[in-house]
Amino acid sequence: MPSSDYDPASLPDLLPLYYRRLFPFSQYYRWLSYGGVQKNYFQNREFSFTLKDDIYVRYQSFSTQNELEKEMQKMNPYKIDVGAVYSHRPSQHNTVKSGTFQALEKELVFDIDMTDYDDVRSCCSAADICSKCWTLMTIAIRILDRALRDDFGFQHRLWVYSGRRGVHCWVCDEAARKLSVAARSAVTEYLSLVKGGDETVKKVVLTEPIHPFISNSLDVVKGYFTQYALDDQDLMGSKESVEKVLALVPEDILFLQEFEKEKKPEKRWNLIVTEAKRKQSTAKKGQYFEKEIMLQYCYPRLDANVSKGVNHLLKSPFSVHPKTGRISVPIDVSELDKFDPFSVPTISLICEELDRPRPGEEKEKLEDGKEKEDEKDAIEKRKIRDYKRTSLAKYIKYFDQFLDGMARSWKGERLRKSDKAKQMKPVPLNNPEVEIVAEADIIVRRRSEVLSHSHLGYNVLSCNYAW
Repeated sequence: MPSSDYDPASLPDLLPLYYRRLFPFSQYYRWLSYGGVQKNYFQNREFSFTLKDDIYVRYQSFSTQNELEKEMQKMNPYKIDVGAVYSHRPSQHNTVKSGTFQALEKELVFDIDMTDYDDVRSCCSAADICSKCWTLMTIAIRILDRALRDDFGFQHRLWVYSGRRGVHCWVCDEAARKLSVAARSAVTEYLSLVKGGDETVKKVVLTEPIHPFISNSLDVVKGYFTQYALDDQDLMGSKESVEKVLALVPEDILFLQEFEKEKKPEKRWNLIVTEAKRKQSTAKKGQYFEKEIMLQYCYPRLDANVSKGVNHLLKSPFSVHPKTGRISVPIDVSELDKFDPFSVPTISLICEELDRPRPGEEKEKLEDGKEKEDEKDAIEKRKIRDYKRTSLAKYIKYFDQFLDGMARSWKGERLRKSDKAKQMKPVPLNNPEVEIVAEADIIVRRRSEVLSHSHLGYNVLSCNYAW
């Protein structure tokens, strides 16, 4: 059965098989327990399930992987959302004294939805996407991933396809998880450029000097602009799209007659770029309207509320999208330009792949018979073999690689915690450790100098963000 044959009516029959044999519970628990560095981290995490007929169940929490596994196999949720780590078990929130049940930590998350680009894409609208407008998601990931890595120093960034029309980012560094609401708001503000609702014509306004973050973002956009905007979206072709672009250009431009005579989209765009450069050389104030147009049409559009709130829930990786049947899979950023949302497996496809006979299967069944003494290990081994038989395998393999990278930082954190007690005594002068601390302080101050010159005149570090 090809992926296009997915039938939403079949979902109730497919979900039990998916949660019993294919959902990567082991990796999932490994991710959300963060190596057990912090006590009760997994136990105090909120999960929410959307069940059949849109029944929404919040404040679910589980003590172990096994408990989570059993409950999901019992409830077979149509959608899974992951929330914050709370001060108490979310499942017991009604028994806690009023005001004491608080969201303490959560990954810094970003949600980018294609519907927010409807005013600048001509190929699709609403929930529909195609290969032409998917370039916007590629641009968004490239811009934000670079900024989160280079401008903020975050190392563990998990990008996930939503299963339909967007992408999510989970920043999993310990520093990111501990950010306050004010600090999350500051990071989100730093990364936000496109401002204003449907009534706002000009949604990007640049001032001098152009912040390095914006320059880096423009470099990314330029790499895709000709193919995406001029060719795929016909930005300089149709009368309607041309009028929208010219509305973003200053009224005193000199090329209108020449522009109307020129019919080739790329040459029309070159006229705008040439006029912008002429303006920049003669105007007292910076004229960056060609850059503003490029950013308005291509820059990432964030759902700020998702990123700012600690207690905001976000769709979980490996959840199934009920409308498309596609699995919400991790995206390998190193292979980003090859990622095709239409090749992401559906639940119907992987369940069908599971039933296909495979070479060596009889031998594996004999091995399973020998492992009856340790039933738990046998079940786990069968589950690993199961997903490896399907199109889901490469996405789980990438998730494993992501977790391996995080595990190295968990190991370092455990070592730091075990050494804390030994370091309570004063450190003597001329100690190498003092020099390391001093060097780290210089790095932090340099980062502060860069980021305090935000493109929005906003000091990201004013929120006491711990770098």
